[in-house]
Amino acid sequence: MRTFLKFRYFLVFLLLFSCGDSATKKAAEESTEKFSEEPTVKTGDKVILFFGDSLTAGYGLDPEEAFPAVIQSTLDSLQLPYTVVNSGLSGETTASGRNRLDWVLGQKADVFVLELGANDGLRGIPLTETRTNLQAIIDAVREKSPEIKIVLVGMQIPPNMGQAYTTEFRRIFPELSEKNDVPLIPFLLDGVAGIPELNLEDGIHPTAEGHILVARNVWKVLGEVVQE
Repeated sequence: MRTFLKFRYFLVFLLLFSCGDSATKKAAEESTEKFSEEPTVKTGDKVILFFGDSLTAGYGLDPEEAFPAVIQSTLDSLQLPYTVVNSGLSGETTASGRNRLDWVLGQKADVFVLELGANDGLRGIPLTETRTNLQAIIDAVREKSPEIKIVLVGMQIPPNMGQAYTTEFRRIFPELSEKNDVPLIPFLLDGVAGIPELNLEDGIHPTAEGHILVARNVWKVLGEVVQE
């Protein structure tokens, strides 16, 4: 297994609210140190950059159990010349992701998988802000690398914020996919969310088995992109 950039963090909104900005800052600082450990990219390999939150980072698991690592195993088994870079970050929102994007794009990438928004929804961030930030990230990635392939990851949230908010949040992703003509993974946690045995005790983050199923959801779309 190749060495990945490893990031760990906690998505649960209760912890984010109770610990405040200091906890998020600390997690970001720890992740920054880990980001300096660049993966080994074989000569001639293309790079798939996963840009996301704790779901991407594989909270509570060994980095090799997170779904980006499972994707790497799939690529290797098919002898496809790609190296996966896991740039998941603790507590990441679309706003904080937008702020660190320039730094992340210092890493060579041929495919950019954008998995952000869950923390926005759990915090009740205005939907216009989430939409604007995701669009800005897509625009910035394309400006940096016009030939890069972008894959957008769809997310859904529990109805805690009300049905109207929840419904509109879900619509953000397919609408941005259509607007920007980028492939969409409809729902990252399809077949995993809400199933106790596939999630850790917090009920939000998938277990290792859950990440295998998440990887399958991702591969249904990403597989077509990398094999075009």
